[in-house]
Amino acid sequence: MDLQSWIEGVDALASLYSFDVLPDGSFSEIRLMAVNKQNEGMLHFKPDAPEFYPGIPYRNYWMDLNFERYLYKSASTKKSLYSYVNARGFWLKGFYIPVADTETVPAEDGTKTLYCLYILEYADDLETESMSQHSADVANAVTNMSIKLHEMQDFYQAMTAAAAEIKEICGAEKCSLYTVDKNTQKCTFINENGRQDDYLESFAAEMNRTPFEVAQAWESDLAMSDCLLLEDLKVIEERDPVWYKSLCDHKIRNIILYEIRCKQTLVGFIWAADYDTSKMMKIKNTLELSAFLLAAVIQNHQLISRLEFRSTVDGLTQVSNRNAMNDRVDKLESGEEKLPGTMGVVFADLNGLKNVNDDEGHDAGDKLLIRAAALLKIAFGDYEIYRAGGDEFVVFCPDITEEKLAQTVAQLRGLTGNTADVSFALGTVYCTGEYNICRAMQAADEKMYKDKEEYYRLNPDKDRRKRSRG
Repeated sequence: MDLQSWIEGVDALASLYSFDVLPDGSFSEIRLMAVNKQNEGMLHFKPDAPEFYPGIPYRNYWMDLNFERYLYKSASTKKSLYSYVNARGFWLKGFYIPVADTETVPAEDGTKTLYCLYILEYADDLETESMSQHSADVANAVTNMSIKLHEMQDFYQAMTAAAAEIKEICGAEKCSLYTVDKNTQKCTFINENGRQDDYLESFAAEMNRTPFEVAQAWESDLAMSDCLLLEDLKVIEERDPVWYKSLCDHKIRNIILYEIRCKQTLVGFIWAADYDTSKMMKIKNTLELSAFLLAAVIQNHQLISRLEFRSTVDGLTQVSNRNAMNDRVDKLESGEEKLPGTMGVVFADLNGLKNVNDDEGHDAGDKLLIRAAALLKIAFGDYEIYRAGGDEFVVFCPDITEEKLAQTVAQLRGLTGNTADVSFALGTVYCTGEYNICRAMQAADEKMYKDKEEYYRLNPDKDRRKRSRG
């Protein structure tokens, strides 16, 4: 059979594969037999890929264990298979069609060669009618997943319910959702018992990695596939010996790692261990759709978190902003939040910022603000630091003792005394018993202005008011 001429008659992205069924029933490696001109791009997927010839091992071009599983199953069972997956931000339809070759004669030892045609279609966006082609039990499982994700308002409660559902679907002994925020390089580990921050840190530390480095390693372990559904750990041993050792230490027998992507952005993983391998195809089909649902929920949560962060955090100094301070004061004033038993209020006004802005430019002024905020974080890192205005910071110290407040203010003065550029005018009020937070802030503000007057009296050359009058 002239395979190349034959495959050119397929008006789609098409490639033809073969493998041998050995006398013991096992399969040989998969060979790439032909690629039509529409699909020649696959031959250049790897920059260092060798020149094509009929029968070249297909792993010279890429490796996807799930793709291999489908090829083996389609050709060996003589049944057409269909897959619909989200891979690297694209929706891929895969059609696996067994092909009979009447010219191939079994070898004397009984070895048989089988062929499978693979036709690929891809799109940027989801096609709902393509998702509906899955079996009823897969559709039901995905529907239940969707309900659990949307019936709870709290993100982590929804993820907890989803992790429990996936654990049951996979028949796994362990299951978690591992979210990844590439903007902040923050990760979370959520299982059927909720968010597990302590376990996340210890889990990563076992491999001498940060949680984000774990996610990066897993992305590499997938080797451009959307998932790993492994019946044993041989592939992990080859690709990631560090992770393999961790799995062995925890006596894990098999593993599922399924990436969760929104468009082309990685937002997490489905992780399951010691799962029911007899359900492998159903698990894969279910997780394909579940990962899509999870991606939307995780991406939305991360977007909202970033918006909330921007609305409450000062972008330059990375301390809380005036909006956050006003919200805190309003809640204390209204009784929505209980007044702490004691409260230290500190007003810290950065001396000389206007002079730096006028003489050296606003970039220098910004650097001064960043350094000033850094010193505040060193001294008051356990408390609430707000940038209330251009050069003005406010610190709330709930449940602090008067002695501790005085020591911390003295520490800040000592820190600024060791710098050539940062100087604060400080006003401090200590509250206990019945107190009004707004009046306490006003009193601290007044004390700060008295401190600033003293600073200018001792440093008349830095008094911007005299400059403006002159």
